[in-house]
Parts: sequence; C-alpha cells; structure tokens
Amino acid sequence: MAITAQQVKELRELTDCGIMDCKKALTEANGDIEKAKAWLREKGMAKAEKKSSRVAAEGQVASFITDDAKYGVLVEVNVETDFAAATPKFKAFVDAIGAQIMATKPADVEALKASAMYNDASKTVEIFTKEAIADVSENITVRRFAAYDAANGAVASYIHAGGKVGVITEFALADASKASSDVFKTVAKDIGMQIAASNPNWVVESEVPQAELDKETEIITKKALEEGKPEKIIADRIVPGQIKNFYKINVLVDQEYVKDDSITVAQYLANASKELGTEISVVRFTRYGLGEGIEKKEDDFAAEVMKQAGL
Repeated sequence: MAITAQQVKELRELTDCGIMDCKKALTEANGDIEKAKAWLREKGMAKAEKKSSRVAAEGQVASFITDDAKYGVLVEVNVETDFAAATPKFKAFVDAIGAQIMATKPADVEALKASAMYNDASKTVEIFTKEAIADVSENITVRRFAAYDAANGAVASYIHAGGKVGVITEFALADASKASSDVFKTVAKDIGMQIAASNPNWVVESEVPQAELDKETEIITKKALEEGKPEKIIADRIVPGQIKNFYKINVLVDQEYVKDDSITVAQYLANASKELGTEISVVRFTRYGLGEGIEKKEDDFAAEVMKQAGL
C-alpha cells in the first residue's frame, strides 16, 4: 500500500526516528502505526534516534594497515562513556568500521555513512551505526578518519594508551622492499611515538604557511617592542631566534627526538637511513587525540554507573 506523508509525520512524532526509517517501518507494517513502532523497536531504531543527540567524547582511536603496508587508515569513533568504550560490542563496531573503510575507501565520513556495508549490502553504515547504538545503549559517532595510500613507500601507525592517541604516517623509502625489515618497523614506531608525544603540525619547514610565519613574527615583534627592545635587534636577532624556536616546537624534523634529546628527528632519520641501507623520510602524518575539541559533559562517577545500569 502507498505510505502517506501524514503517516510518516505521525510515526516520527511518536518515535523521534528519521524520515526514511519511518517510511521503511510503515512499508514493512503495511501502514499500521503500532506495528511500525514495534518494527522500529525491534530494529533498535527508536532508541538509537533518541540517543544520537547525546555528546559522545569517549571511545577509541584505531588503525588498520594492509599486510604490505601500502594502505592504512586511522579512525576515531566516539561513544558517551569510557565504560562503553571498553566493551567488546563497541570494539567490534570499531573493527567493523575500520574494515569498511579499508574495503570501500570512501572519500569522507559522509560518504562512509552512505556506503553499503561491504559484507552486507542490504544496509548502509548509517543503519549499521544505529543498530550499534541500540546494542551499546549509548550514542556512537564515527567522527573522522584519515586514509593513506603509499604506492611507492609504506604506511605505519602508532596507537598510544589503548586508543587515546593515534598516529598514521606515510614514509618514503628509496628501496621500498626495506619496509618489511625489523629496522624500518622500529623506525616507524619511534616516529609514531614522537608525533604522539610532541604533536607537531608540519613535517618540514617548507610546509609552514607564510601566514603562520607572518603572524608569529608580528607577535614576537610586538612583544619585543613593548619590552623596549631596539627595532634592529628585533629584526636581526630576536625574530630569527624565536622563529627557529617556533620550528623546533611545530616542525617534526626540527623537534628534539623524544628518546634522545641530544639529536633532532632529522638526525634520527639520517642515522636510521644508514642503518636501514636506504634513505627514509616522512611524507605526511595525521595525529588524533581522542575527543579533542569535543565539549564533554561532566558526569559524576555514581551517575555514570547508574546510566550503565539503565537507572
């Protein structure tokens, strides 16, 4: 039978579900509102929709790399509490999302949501997520992902503190066959650890936008002038010195190496290249800190336990 807009509207008001979910439920129930409500409950849709507006700032940053290290994904999936983040159900969902990205290579999160599940074309990732929300009883959000394809190099990842921080890095190797060596794996882990700990913004100085340097120069100059420093000294000594320090903080290869602060990351890579027998360099990286930039709702511990118990 034909489903009317009024029926869809009525079901939406009763369940808070999305238009397409309501339409599908009504179709399955032959237009019967009560049966459609029951269908939505069975599918977990009604519960999922109501939970989808909650803040999800806990969760996991996870990585997935092909065996040949040519393609890799770093993904952040959020859930409301660290209790839920530790459950097998949530971890299985994260693994499924990682496998989906690896299999379908979507352009962005929106494309990911709209894509059909690689192992079940009858449902989209969006529907799969709603089912997981109902299963875990908390809002779940696939927040972001980075996918690297290194045809002439290698991709590696580093996950810190059980998924609180994650890094994916693309390396260039003069001899790509060295990517399978233990030496390279150690280098990849060390560089991932460096990025996780020191949070650089760029790989090399040439990547720093001129606008950033101009802004930094303006700040340095203004402060020095307020302190009464002569303009020539500011231009000749203070600005260059402070910009050099800016690079040491924000540029990966200029940073002090975290495991040996007597050398820079550039020197570490040079030494590693000699040991590996081929030149190795960092092409790009992405670092995710779990929940960074998300305003978390502060719940006390007792309230969180009560929530988990459904009370």
